[in-house]
Amino acid sequence: MALTQEQAGATVQTLLRLREPEQHRLNRIAAYSRGDHSSVYVPKSARDEYHWLRARAKVNMLQLVVTVVAQNLYVDGYRPAGSAENVGPWQTWQANRMDARQHGVHRAALKYGISYTTVLPGDPVPVITPMNPRRMTAFYGDPSNDEWPIYAIEVTSEKFKADDGRLKKRQLIRLYDDTSTWRFTGDVDGRSVQYVSHENHDLGVCPVVRYINELNLDEDEAVAGEVEPLIELQDQINSTTFNLLMAQQYSAFRQRWVTGMAPVTDAKGNVIEPFQIGVNRLLQADDPDTKFGEFGETSLEGYLRSREESIREMATISQTPPYYLLGQMANLSAESLVAARDGLDRKVDERKSSFGEAHEQTLRLAGLAAGDKAAWMDDAAQVVWRDTSSRALAATVDALGKLSQMLGVPPQELWEKIPGVTQTDVARWKATAAEADSLRQMNAMLERQMGGAVEEPLEPVDGQPAG
Repeated sequence: MALTQEQAGATVQTLLRLREPEQHRLNRIAAYSRGDHSSVYVPKSARDEYHWLRARAKVNMLQLVVTVVAQNLYVDGYRPAGSAENVGPWQTWQANRMDARQHGVHRAALKYGISYTTVLPGDPVPVITPMNPRRMTAFYGDPSNDEWPIYAIEVTSEKFKADDGRLKKRQLIRLYDDTSTWRFTGDVDGRSVQYVSHENHDLGVCPVVRYINELNLDEDEAVAGEVEPLIELQDQINSTTFNLLMAQQYSAFRQRWVTGMAPVTDAKGNVIEPFQIGVNRLLQADDPDTKFGEFGETSLEGYLRSREESIREMATISQTPPYYLLGQMANLSAESLVAARDGLDRKVDERKSSFGEAHEQTLRLAGLAAGDKAAWMDDAAQVVWRDTSSRALAATVDALGKLSQMLGVPPQELWEKIPGVTQTDVARWKATAAEADSLRQMNAMLERQMGGAVEEPLEPVDGQPAG
């Protein structure tokens, strides 16, 4: 049943209250992802030098953990079962520049645990809009199993000039349901909202698709991203780095001491340094009771080893190959690289499965918004993921060649399995192969025709040449 204006306004206020606790958690994740950490204690009496070192003790590893997975995710096509050609909704995908914008959907889901797309009718094609969960929240009857939400709310903000001429800030709110999209404005704290307009989309479902990083039937853990479980380890790495910088600043060099010597003063009685230190200078004193010595420097090895172990622990928990985080990749064999990437490959495969279903849902909805009922009803079509593995090209080509020769797989069906090859490349190759095949057929036909026009030589009769 369609909402009335009053019901829509009340729904907006309710959803704003429900989404507020989640926003605090998401804002913390966003801060840590961009390197805004608060992991080192600062005493009230700290000097400026202390703050200077603290600001430089942040080694943000969290963004790299997200990037390593995101760079292995790229949707390259959308095909129905048994077909090698992309279907109609793929044109909508490309018209909305989703070849590039899909990375934002993936990164937001990896970072926060969830992201969204909205699909609405448009001219000339439906409009697909990626959303991160700080901007949008969807509400489901059964969060674990429902395909479509009951409601979704999108919240942004803008500055405007008030009647008194001052610049103020307000919320721009959009409510999505299964028949309409509603627009409201509200104050910053969301306590009051004002109706602006609404438009009917008449899709029959709330036009919002959810992308989940880890599918989990436990509702309390249904939106676990890659960043939040690693925040404590990130704090630990920052703390160790700060201690390393403190030791490096104050005690990583040898300090000399002298006893039994009266202070040296200038003509005005000011204490001056008694020695000019240098590699070619000798320290000496007139007083026989003077003694020289030095304090040993603080070793930094323990700090460096401690930080390296924390990074290794982060790599283990996040299934990120250690050489990505540590930068150590000396003398690794091909087998060692495969073994090091095994956890990451399994993780990427799981994300492809989860995100792939959501992409297919988005494309089906794009078909519905375009009036293509067949595309909407086609739940067997699948997205095609680009092969981004780091296998050697020679080994890959050898394996594909054996598939073709030994198992009889048509070579053209294996072209898209070559790492780095796009669907555009495959389409161009197939077109070129078709032209070459047509040319071969024409040449064969001409050869047959030319061969038929030539007279066959006569056989000799009784050993005499044919006349």
